[in-house]
Amino acid sequence: MKFKVETLPNYRIAYVRQKGPYGPANIKAMEKLKKWAKEENLLNSSILLAIPQDNPETTPPENCRFDACIVISKDYQLDNSIYENEISGGKYLVYKVKHTAEDIQKAYTDIFSSLQSNGYQIDNKPIMERYTVDMVNNHYCELCIPIKQ
Repeated sequence: MKFKVETLPNYRIAYVRQKGPYGPANIKAMEKLKKWAKEENLLNSSILLAIPQDNPETTPPENCRFDACIVISKDYQLDNSIYENEISGGKYLVYKVKHTAEDIQKAYTDIFSSLQSNGYQIDNKPIMERYTVDMVNNHYCELCIPIKQ
């Protein structure tokens, strides 16, 4: 798998959380976030992140958490209709992947062997799917895998 090493900054995010089995409900969470972001005029220039917070192989499906996020500026004033958090930056391996369920699933399967064969160790932070308007329009996303420095 081809990748690049990127140092991501800290991101301030607004997010919608979905709790339960990963799958179609994640899409609903992202649609809810995008509806809010469109109403706030944030959608066209921002970075969207999809963050599965739990490993479905070790966490019961009903306890899996998924966050649909949008990066917002430090001075953006949020109301009470959405959650806020900060994601700590650091070094990430970034894989560009076609934005289909099959390609993303295959990438998640292949990433860990790619990490090991290239001498990287995963850091104890969530893996993120990153989307920009250009990538979405061209049917791509990026998988950002945190690595130890």
